[in-house]
Amino acid sequence: MIWHFIESGFRTGQHNMDFDIHLAKNCSDDEAFFRLYRWNPYCISLGANQNITDINILKTKADNIDIVTRPTGGRAILHAEEITYSVIIPLNQQLSPKDIYNKISLALIKGLVAYNPQLQDIELENFQPDFPSLLKQPSGVMCFASTAKNEVKFNGKKLVGSAQRKMDKVVLQHGSILCGRFHQKLTDYLNNDQSQIADLNLELTNRTTEIESILKQEVDYSKLIKSLIKGFESEWNIQLQLNTGIENSFENS
Repeated sequence: MIWHFIESGFRTGQHNMDFDIHLAKNCSDDEAFFRLYRWNPYCISLGANQNITDINILKTKADNIDIVTRPTGGRAILHAEEITYSVIIPLNQQLSPKDIYNKISLALIKGLVAYNPQLQDIELENFQPDFPSLLKQPSGVMCFASTAKNEVKFNGKKLVGSAQRKMDKVVLQHGSILCGRFHQKLTDYLNNDQSQIADLNLELTNRTTEIESILKQEVDYSKLIKSLIKGFESEWNIQLQLNTGIENSFENS
């Protein structure tokens, strides 16, 4: 199997989601993709079944924050100071979607520890919350308000949020590796009652963490990308092949 690596750099939210879908729909049985990307402008992504009325659209427009819907599930995320990853892999590798989810998380952990050994206490969540109950809570609108089984956390706080979807014969999984704190401003753009906002802010602070907060220094994004590649190649026992042509063709189509 050929594993393609695509470093997209800064892209709009619509491009990022459309390109992930394009890769999933056009992935052949003998290839897979590992992609890293960022967001310009910053963007709120909504889960596939989430209602846009959760978001204050007028305020996002005033602050130049995009809104896009993800093809995967979950709830709202403010994509800002982060590295986002996506993996597209055919379901012919004797791995279930759960196996793939777990293996991707382990690869991310290896990459983060390679970036800085101070992150060696990163671990996987081993508990699956009751999501139907959580979604009924005021914080249910926010993806990072809870941690799913096999998601990546540090000292009990969510560091990487991921979502997965089976699309025909492939699995698409993507997620946010939190680097800075801007993602916590999501509550500024929610249509929740103002009386709830302070509690939601506290919930995000208590349940999430970021690389910069852990290490108390700015993230070297170039080094982080190289480290994630290293971790992914190690966990999957592969050699990634850089591929820029696929995205160029997609943009020109």
